[in-house]
Amino acid sequence: MASFNDIIQKNSLVLVDFSATWCGPCQMLAPILKEVKDELGDKLSIIKIDIDKNQAVASKFQVQGVPTLILYKDGNQVWRQSGLQPKHELLRVINSHS
Repeated sequence: MASFNDIIQKNSLVLVDFSATWCGPCQMLAPILKEVKDELGDKLSIIKIDIDKNQAVASKFQVQGVPTLILYKDGNQVWRQSGLQPKHELLRVINSHS
């Protein structure tokens, strides 16, 4: 858990993707997140958390459905959304906080 907190604190913008291998929308989101990362580069860090392998973390953040995305800026949560998000919406949200 310490490394998770370290990443959130050290990087100005961090997008956390809570997902599961059995989740269809999560699998559809993966290439969208890759495109977002390719477009934003070092401006954004993305952490992917498998809720089945990290149940304590998912519980701590009250993740009740996947995919759930949480955006942190300078260690503070600034946005949270569950469900599949289109690339243009993710870019809009991330850019509005950068």
